[in-house]
Amino acid sequence: MKRTLFKYLTRLLPAEAAHSLHTTLLGAMGALPMGKWWLRTMLAPKRKIALDKEVFGIHFRNPIGVAAGFDSDGDRLEELAAVGFGFVEIGSVVSRPQPGTSRPRIKRLRSSDSLVDRSGYPSGGLEYALNNVRRRTKYTRNLVIGCNIGKLTASHAEDTVKEYLRVFRNMYQYVDFFVINVACNTASKRFIPRSREELLALVEPLFEFRRGQPDYRPILLKISPDLTQEEIDVVIDILIETPLDGIEAVAGSLNLLPEEAGAVSGARLTERALEVVRYIAERTEGNYPIIGSGGMMQPEDISRMLAAGASLVALNTGLRENGLRLLSRTSKLLFTEQEEQKIENESNNNNHRR
Repeated sequence: MKRTLFKYLTRLLPAEAAHSLHTTLLGAMGALPMGKWWLRTMLAPKRKIALDKEVFGIHFRNPIGVAAGFDSDGDRLEELAAVGFGFVEIGSVVSRPQPGTSRPRIKRLRSSDSLVDRSGYPSGGLEYALNNVRRRTKYTRNLVIGCNIGKLTASHAEDTVKEYLRVFRNMYQYVDFFVINVACNTASKRFIPRSREELLALVEPLFEFRRGQPDYRPILLKISPDLTQEEIDVVIDILIETPLDGIEAVAGSLNLLPEEAGAVSGARLTERALEVVRYIAERTEGNYPIIGSGGMMQPEDISRMLAAGASLVALNTGLRENGLRLLSRTSKLLFTEQEEQKIENESNNNNHRR
């Protein structure tokens, strides 16, 4: 993949500093009088590329979105909407502000196009994110926004359910779907519930609150790639047996490089992410939505993820390391694949008629 001079220069910076520079420049461009028009013209997929789809009752203009962690507090929603993403998942949103761990806290593995994250989910907190998402403009009016809910690093275990419910209740009328992060693994104090009892204790109060609301908001669980097959089966059983709407797979991995103190994302995670999504899709016979994430670095990775059974694909490290043009490049690939499939189907139908 070709990289611009700017991209080469930013890769000389530490990973977190490079991302901060990117998002600052994105915001500065969006603030210019014609800035959002320029972003749409230069970066968004062309209008002729029709990739829209409906997932859990929501219309997405394309299946490629931004994963939690890229725009954690929802500061760049207008700009990301202008770029043309099908959805933006903010978060992890936590119930009050937390600074995260001390810097440097995100390490770039240059040999493998991957990152090691031990940031501890720095966040402006619920109120800050809420102010951003409740302010829908003409640019974000039709943007699908998801809210990824996480656990405060310093909170006690007995407060976890109350924390998640507080974010869920306050965000409910302002976002379109929720992702409950049960793979909070970038801090030294990790939260990765694995048993049926732990997971149900977390989601059942959310189901109960939703029952009393006039509007329906889908709820998904975001899982760790380090779960065993038996532990993934527990999540799938909950998906089938409860009002849970889907699964997002996967977060960063602690097992890929155990010598590193943090969660690994990027190219080292690609194959494991595909494996988990494929297993969930096969086990559920494709009847439940899956958001595929983790290791989506190139258009071909995203195409493979959709082929593995993902309904949507969420990008983070791929955008950080390879830029926002990843969306338009992927859209072109997916459109080309669609057209080739149509030609093949027509050819097969013609042969069958003969």
